[in-house]
Amino acid sequence: MKTLIIGPSWVGDMMMSQSLYRTLKQLNPDIEIDVMAPSWCRALLAKMPEVSQAIAMPLGHGEFALSKRYQLGKSLRENHYQQAIVLPNSFKSALIPYFAKIPKRTGWKGEMRYGLLNDLRKLNKQAYPLMVERYVALAYPKQGMHSAKDIPQPILWPKLHVTMPEILETLTAFDIPQDAPLIGFCPGAEFGPAKRWPDYHYATLADMIVKQHAKVLIFGSANDRQVGEQIMAKMTHSDQCINLAGKTQLDQAINLIAACKAVVTNDSGLMHVAAALDRPLVALYGPSSPDFTPPLSNKAEVIRLITGYHRVRRGDAEQGYHQSLIDIKPDQVFESLMKLIVRCEKSN
Repeated sequence: MKTLIIGPSWVGDMMMSQSLYRTLKQLNPDIEIDVMAPSWCRALLAKMPEVSQAIAMPLGHGEFALSKRYQLGKSLRENHYQQAIVLPNSFKSALIPYFAKIPKRTGWKGEMRYGLLNDLRKLNKQAYPLMVERYVALAYPKQGMHSAKDIPQPILWPKLHVTMPEILETLTAFDIPQDAPLIGFCPGAEFGPAKRWPDYHYATLADMIVKQHAKVLIFGSANDRQVGEQIMAKMTHSDQCINLAGKTQLDQAINLIAACKAVVTNDSGLMHVAAALDRPLVALYGPSSPDFTPPLSNKAEVIRLITGYHRVRRGDAEQGYHQSLIDIKPDQVFESLMKLIVRCEKSN
């Protein structure tokens, strides 16, 4: 059976979608799963064994381009897909499987997609509180899925596949010494500083970690390069920290996160990558809530001092940080990190 997935456009969402692919493969080991997603996703999809092929989505996020979608759908007809599963909720995301004439087109109702989807599900958000549950439910027949309680347990969490040769090659490429444990920092987050733990807290934590004879690697995109520099500028032992933000390709970042003994991270896409690599991680939350998209790992410790969801795009401190994240002190994070590492070492 050949299935086309119209994938999401964000790192975290793409990571959680792997639970759907793993479930489909468990239900039907002979299934072929192709995923259409932005070209940058190829690095993630290449490390998901369940995915047969990554198909680049040539249209930008938010671009309607009806004629291009028609031509793209038409070009997919020769692949003879039997089912399409559409993960984004937008009207336009359902057009390509429709134009491809895929017989069964599955997805949540979203933006009035009657006709475009013929296996249409009506979403009760309270019945499916987690995003991963909403994805995985689409692997099962509509008739048996009324709430997350109907999903067979346990849900298969995302699990990226990285080999030791890939890790060693990337460590060598960036001249990263292997004479001490590596602790990864993911200090970036979308929508600016409001979801970020302050750079000065990261700097204090980094110095505490270095005193434990470990080295710190900072991960992120080019947008996070500056915050990495700010962390290092505030450190006493910055010679034991390497700012990789903006220097790595996504596949290289994945390989290096896999090499880390543990990770400290904001609520970000790389948090979900670290969880899928089974790295012990401390996740720091402020206005965004872990109730919908928590790190899917038994080795994750979430620290959050407030409850509920706060729709904040700008923090209330001078640098744009949110007070609830400022209030999480480095001592608390350090203690949680050390306890987590010990617990994970004992369980291995």
